[in-house]
Amino acid sequence: MNIHKGDNVIIISGKDKGKKGKVFEVFPGRNSLAVEGVNIRKKHAKPKKSGEKGQIIEKPASINISNAMVICSRCNRPTRIGFKITEGKKYRICKKCEQDI
Repeated sequence: MNIHKGDNVIIISGKDKGKKGKVFEVFPGRNSLAVEGVNIRKKHAKPKKSGEKGQIIEKPASINISNAMVICSRCNRPTRIGFKITEGKKYRICKKCEQDI
């Protein structure tokens, strides 16, 4: 997968198009990821003890990886990811400015 945990991304399609956020979880098996502040879902939770009130918990749900694009830290633009192999190590690079991500 080209997008990793901790990357800054921009959403390029869907109801949250144009929003930016940080990836906090990646699901390679489902080809999806979860981004802070994007695709917020509400979950109604029952009270666990008597006398306690129920709650509505807001939690970000996952989105498909094709709906997000990495923002390069050097040029601050959404970019595709390329790879470069030097001295036996594989690096992710920005396709626009050719710098390491």
